Amino acid sequence: MINLKNINIILTGATGGIGNSILETLVKAEANIVATGTNDEKLNLIKNKYQSINVEKFDISKHNDIENFINKVSEKFEGKIDILINNAGITSDNLSIRMKEEEWKKVIDINLTSTFLLSKNAVKKMLKNKKGKIINITSVVGHTGNIGQANYTASKAGLVAMSKSFALEYGKKNININCVSPGFITTEMTKKIDQNYKEILKSRIPLDRFGEPKEVANTVLFLCSNLADYITGETIHVNGGMYFSWQNY
Repeated sequence: MINLKNINIILTGATGGIGNSILETLVKAEANIVATGTNDEKLNLIKNKYQSINVEKFDISKHNDIENFINKVSEKFEGKIDILINNAGITSDNLSIRMKEEEWKKVIDINLTSTFLLSKNAVKKMLKNKKGKIINITSVVGHTGNIGQANYTASKAGLVAMSKSFALEYGKKNININCVSPGFITTEMTKKIDQNYKEILKSRIPLDRFGEPKEVANTVLFLCSNLADYITGETIHVNGGMYFSWQNY
């Protein structure tokens, strides 16, 4: 069993389906965690459930506050940020010809720009400690494209390219940057998908089912551990073979 005792981790977007599963997995691994979100009710729930962790209400869209947030967490961790997990993100779907510039910018700003700023400021701390890891949660549609999600797919594809650039820049400094790319995972969001469309999606997944949040969380746990110390600049796909399958359509 992987143990992350004394490893200091920042997890954004900890209140969603995948984020909450990542949080639960990291707690079981005994990591020191600062978990963020914006929903007061959900933040209180995880605060009450996991009393050993630090819960911070933080809106990653507030770009001017990101540097101060990283500094604050660094002080809490006595200057040592080991791992940053960028999980927070949003969607704002529309067909491209109907998509307003505001819809485009909002998704890019949160999913890509905020992640860049969080990573940039976390790397500064990691450089001082001469080691660190960043794990960015992307999406299968960042590789395949998706109808009505030009903004979201662009933001997730951008994360992959950005992560490769960070990996090239900081590999020699013992800093690993990787992505985990989930396919269709059973969450509150996917439960809202029309049943007929679900069946179409499942038909394109070789394993013939949607994934579970814990399957994404276990992949993140692996990348957090020393078992993944020689992996950087990579994207691990957790999609039941969907990405491979779609390439054949």
